[in-house]
Amino acid sequence: MAQILAIHSFRGGTGKSNLSANLAVALALQGKRVAVFDTDLASPGVHVLFGFSPEPGQATLNDHLQGDTAIEHCAHDVTPTPVKQAHGRLWLVPAAMDSDRIARLLREGYQVEKLNDALFSLSEKLHLDLVIIDTHPGINEETLLSTAIADCLLMVMRPDTQDYLGTAVAIEVAERLDVPAIRLVVNKLPAHFDPEQVRERVASSYNVPIGALLPLSDDLLTLASSGLAILVYPNHPWSERVRALAADLNASELA
Repeated sequence: MAQILAIHSFRGGTGKSNLSANLAVALALQGKRVAVFDTDLASPGVHVLFGFSPEPGQATLNDHLQGDTAIEHCAHDVTPTPVKQAHGRLWLVPAAMDSDRIARLLREGYQVEKLNDALFSLSEKLHLDLVIIDTHPGINEETLLSTAIADCLLMVMRPDTQDYLGTAVAIEVAERLDVPAIRLVVNKLPAHFDPEQVRERVASSYNVPIGALLPLSDDLLTLASSGLAILVYPNHPWSERVRALAADLNASELA
């Protein structure tokens, strides 16, 4: 059965979706069969990083959650060439980008259990090794249920006072849900910050391991979500640390 990795943040703007997409590629480059679910249904964005936009007739996660479309018809192969060469595969289950569809979902809602069932169903149909859930920031029913079934939770935060406080709340909730493994990723670390001081502050604030400290990068800002940094800038320190995180996860929680 596929392992489930939920990637979450207490607030928006942490680079959560960017990390979700690039980490998915890093794991697929290890020969894994990976699917990314964009469950940030109110403000979807992972598709942009993969250069994907559904054509007329192509289904999204909304079609499954609010209709009778089979989940496998909502999964689209976005495998980059380097991943194919590494014998990995990568699928994206995007959320609808149409404002009318987003408004309808926010107005009518959906059965959250249907989302969780979809994760397991797609895992079986595509013989997945790993499912990555890009969650909606904050704490709500959908996020709680997705987190509760995860084998590992990555909490993404910036070195920012509001993030420190909000992340503490999110971690406490995850611990009460008995998530088997929780790791912290500090993203957008400015160059003038001392990484060791940040590491010590994070270690003293939360009783969970630090998965990675990722630098704030002008290159990533210039890329502006128009591609996958791990492929565009493979030798960049940010990309190297994402690959190291993928290798560490693969050797432990996601083995």
